Amino acid sequence: MLDIEDLQTFVEVADAGGVSSAARRLGVSKSIVSRRLCRLEADLGIQLLARTTRGAALTEAGATFRDHAARVCAEIDIARETILPAGDLRGRLRIAAPLSIGPTDLAPVFAELARRHSQLHIHACYSDRFVDIVGEGFDCAIRVGYLGDSNLIARRIGPIGGKLVASPGYIKTYGAPERPEELLSHQALMQGTEAWQFTDGDKTISVRPQGRFKADSGIALAAAAVAGLGIAWLPACLVEPYLASGALVSLMTRYPPPTAGMFVVRPPGSHPARKVRVLTELLIEHFG
Repeated sequence: MLDIEDLQTFVEVADAGGVSSAARRLGVSKSIVSRRLCRLEADLGIQLLARTTRGAALTEAGATFRDHAARVCAEIDIARETILPAGDLRGRLRIAAPLSIGPTDLAPVFAELARRHSQLHIHACYSDRFVDIVGEGFDCAIRVGYLGDSNLIARRIGPIGGKLVASPGYIKTYGAPERPEELLSHQALMQGTEAWQFTDGDKTISVRPQGRFKADSGIALAAAAVAGLGIAWLPACLVEPYLASGALVSLMTRYPPPTAGMFVVRPPGSHPARKVRVLTELLIEHFG
């Protein structure tokens, strides 16, 4: 008789590419993960993983078995949710959230979810990088901005505004752009090579500014803007304290950025886990 916990552990190791990564995901020790793997392989009488110096690689049998094991685990999760009392949530919920606003705006909502459901284990990871929620084993992610094409399933939880900002020192030295096209002659502070969008009546104007300072963190970009390194396009909730103190100034208010959104995204599948649904509803209640 195969143990469901052993199956779930095997799927985590297969997806994470190693025992150490899977142990971090599961919140248990490496020895426990190894013990569960050995037990599963003994029960099946076949080797599922080939241990290497870099981690663990699936054997041919392991690759075949992984897909079946993942489906079994998903079906059991759905079955468990079906028979649980209506308000009861159990198990583990792994959430990827943006670092720029996560600890301040989202963490209180995660804490409230934990308070309401004492059997639920919440693991939140805060990072402004674009997390691969399937490959890294997250149940869902919170994303801010404009969503591109993806096979992920998204649910909008509320609007979020953006502001174009710079320091008084930068404006004194380089002037303030008045029209979107004038941004092309300024230093932009960006995460990558993104386009910035602005509204002019019913029209949306898109520009691709250039700059020498880039960072994968909105907090870091705000700090660079305060230091006078250039112009930044950032979530309003992140820059409000800087605007209130006078460290940053709003620019081009005649051409406001279109309202963006905050979304919960999850892997594709017809049956979203109830814990993800409950989190989504709580976020909509808070931000919607």
